[in-house]
Amino acid sequence: MQLIHTERLLLRPFSVEDADFIFDVYSRWDVQRYLGAVPGVMASIDEALDRITAWHGLDDGVHGVWAVTEADSGKLLGSLLLKFIPASGTNLAAEPAGDTEIGWHFHPDARGKGCASEAASAVLRHAFAHGLQKIVAVTNPDNHASQRVCERIGMLHHGISEAYYNARCELFVASAARSEPSMSGV
Repeated sequence: MQLIHTERLLLRPFSVEDADFIFDVYSRWDVQRYLGAVPGVMASIDEALDRITAWHGLDDGVHGVWAVTEADSGKLLGSLLLKFIPASGTNLAAEPAGDTEIGWHFHPDARGKGCASEAASAVLRHAFAHGLQKIVAVTNPDNHASQRVCERIGMLHHGISEAYYNARCELFVASAARSEPSMSGV
């Protein structure tokens, strides 16, 4: 997996040493409440270790899940994903829609500092530099914070969609042909 550097952040692969952080983030209802058709919290450190293994399996040189850290201290802040998104009406684990999704999950202590926008902009640039032409983001209709991140990084709102995850989501799209992802609002 390619390391990605920004002015303040380093995006790197997750390691087993990060399991406590992953458990801390994904065992919180305030992080999980908008994820999936039926949200739920992580219940054990073993689930965190399984998640790390699954994330490593997504790494194909372009797609993957990065640990977002402070560049100077290495402090973990959250995760940034770029992966194939599952289409509604399919086996969500086995049948991606063919589209690539960007998403982010941050520890509550890291919110409101522009880190999600900064990391997501960098991953969009990475995706477009590796030949991807379209990236989607889907959010729960009530997840206004993530919708603002989508707008800050230059994604266009395409309304409500039920095309992914067997769920009703707000759909945002970024296109390589449209423009370079912005960093406004960061």
